[in-house]
Amino acid sequence: MNKPTLVIGASLKESRYSNICVKTLVSGQFPVAAIGLREGLINETIVQTGFPELQNIHTVTLYLGPGNQYPFYDYIMKLNPERVIFNPGTENREFQVMLRHAGIEVIEDCTIMMVEGGRF
Repeated sequence: MNKPTLVIGASLKESRYSNICVKTLVSGQFPVAAIGLREGLINETIVQTGFPELQNIHTVTLYLGPGNQYPFYDYIMKLNPERVIFNPGTENREFQVMLRHAGIEVIEDCTIMMVEGGRF
């Protein structure tokens, strides 16, 4: 099953985990959308800014610290993904409770390791 995934906090810098995550998802044959601070490309994937209109997002994976997540609360809730992955350093109890109340699965894990380990 393909799991269209939105990477929030995507960096254009190749050394950043969010950048590596986008490439890992693409190489794993998962459709990827990306939102970052700057518009640009990660290989063939377009990195958008703001809150683009997206449809059928299965998974949201976060690469934003808890202090930077608040502006995305409503946006992510409206996307109504099946799950939200909190990568190491992004854990946010307040938001996780909101997501669970909305029936959205909350996962604390490393997306890159999930894909590479066949657990995605």
